[in-house]
Amino acid sequence: MEKLWAPWRIEYIARGDLDNDECFLCEKQKDTEHDDDNYVLYRGKFCYVLLNIYPYNNGHLMIAPYRHIGEFEKLIGDEFLEMMKLTKIATSAIEESMGAQGFNIGFNLGRVAGAGRADHIHLHIVPRWNGDTNFMPIIGETKVLSEALRGTYERLRPYFQNE
Repeated sequence: MEKLWAPWRIEYIARGDLDNDECFLCEKQKDTEHDDDNYVLYRGKFCYVLLNIYPYNNGHLMIAPYRHIGEFEKLIGDEFLEMMKLTKIATSAIEESMGAQGFNIGFNLGRVAGAGRADHIHLHIVPRWNGDTNFMPIIGETKVLSEALRGTYERLRPYFQNE
């Protein structure tokens, strides 16, 4: 098996049971002085948009409500509506700036459904391109990301400036 060094992943792996730590989504939404460092693209009235620092693909975003809730049913109407509005902006921004050809959009509700942070609901937007799943992840068990997070952040940030 080939080895691809990704030392930034150890921070995520070493965290273990994330639900017992301080919620990273709450930490980032409170830290309004460091949006660039935290890859926060936009702050709305009820929700905010940030890059996933452990992305499945380049441009992988998350939209989270400010409220620390884990259940989909507990989203209030304004939170849900703002999430959908921000999803529309995000997909348009990624299509225009990165040429995405499709998207996986959704919630991982609960630990068994793959939620890395089950107690603070968040919507994932994962851009897709024809051929983005090729021999590397299938045979080589390796995922290649072609752009650094900083570059993706700088590419997408202007699309959220006028909202």
